[in-house]
Amino acid sequence: MTKTPTPARTAKHPIPHLRPRVLLKRADLDAVHPTVLAEAEHRAGSIQLRIADAITAFAGSMWFVYLHVLLFIVWMLTFETSPWPTLTLIVSLEAIFLSTFVMIGQNRQAAFQQAKADRDYQNQEALLKENTELTRTIHALTQEIHARVLADGGSRQNTVSPQTPAS
Repeated sequence: MTKTPTPARTAKHPIPHLRPRVLLKRADLDAVHPTVLAEAEHRAGSIQLRIADAITAFAGSMWFVYLHVLLFIVWMLTFETSPWPTLTLIVSLEAIFLSTFVMIGQNRQAAFQQAKADRDYQNQEALLKENTELTRTIHALTQEIHARVLADGGSRQNTVSPQTPAS
């Protein structure tokens, strides 16, 4: 007996992973916003940006938390006794580097959002221009049809005589 997959199990998020190289390997790139693709191509082309993406992806995961909990427990139990001065120094330095990567990620996100907003604005302006032209064309056609109906109505009244009811 085979199980049929439920719709909830087969439905996937449209962007399974935000890492640029993974995104570019997708087969259905037509479903991805063009600005997202342009940003992914830019980020995939630079080794520094790929390294920053990998670090921020790992530092923002639960595996990062689990690894640190394990490392801190092992360090506190085996390498140093209380009050753990070396561990404090290591954690402080790590916090400095991680805050830098957070800022890199925020700058990247801000640049991406600005590029997407610019493209959306350009698309909206083009649609507004097209809709304005269509509205003007429809208005001109409506006026022309109205003028023809009035002209045809006036000529019909002159050629058709009213019928009087038979008594």
